Amino acid sequence: MKHIPLFLLLMLLLSSCSKKVEVKKGVIPERPAPAGIIPEALIQKAEKKYGVFARNRYEAFNTMMTGLREEPVGVQLETVNTFFNNVPYGDDIDIWGQSDYWATPLEFLGRDRGDCEDYVIAKYFALRDLGIPSEKLYFSYVKSLRFNVEHMVLSYFPSPATIPLILDNTNFKIFPADQRKDLVPVYNFNMETLYRANHAGQNGQALKNNKKTQNRWERLLRDIENNKL
Repeated sequence: MKHIPLFLLLMLLLSSCSKKVEVKKGVIPERPAPAGIIPEALIQKAEKKYGVFARNRYEAFNTMMTGLREEPVGVQLETVNTFFNNVPYGDDIDIWGQSDYWATPLEFLGRDRGDCEDYVIAKYFALRDLGIPSEKLYFSYVKSLRFNVEHMVLSYFPSPATIPLILDNTNFKIFPADQRKDLVPVYNFNMETLYRANHAGQNGQALKNNKKTQNRWERLLRDIENNKL
């Protein structure tokens, strides 16, 4: 975690191939990767940049995503939360040389380090790619009473009126927000909306989108679309 002044994976993981490819005799062209699967070309590129551990992480991610396609939402949430929570924590200034940097999921897994918003970004886009709609997933700013810092977690709303479930990089177990007495909800947002959060972590008053946050979203999406490693 860190003091915070303030993820699309599908677009990141898909390789577009709209033109016909001339196939040379004896050569089998690489097929576009299924949705949510990191293509081999990107894995090779990451391995060259970060080393073989990045390949291992990406291949483990592909295995996870393939196995979760037909699983219930609860299993998807728990598996994705656990997978990314196994990435070591690190501060942005130490990893990127910046005080606050939103890493793409490829960067996060490639570097094998990240701070709280990097876990949330990676989980958000993985779950979106598994088919969970955006209106059920929110980035949530909270105050961590345990560590006395601002913190970010991912909130999953089974329905708009329910108390959300909290996916937190500091906890491998997923609990409803009202059972996380160590967290004080502040506000929830995704790409479409921003809300002040109530005491149970639910969406309260709708707020105007913060320009600074919107700019970070736009930069993040550009980086993801460009397969930034």
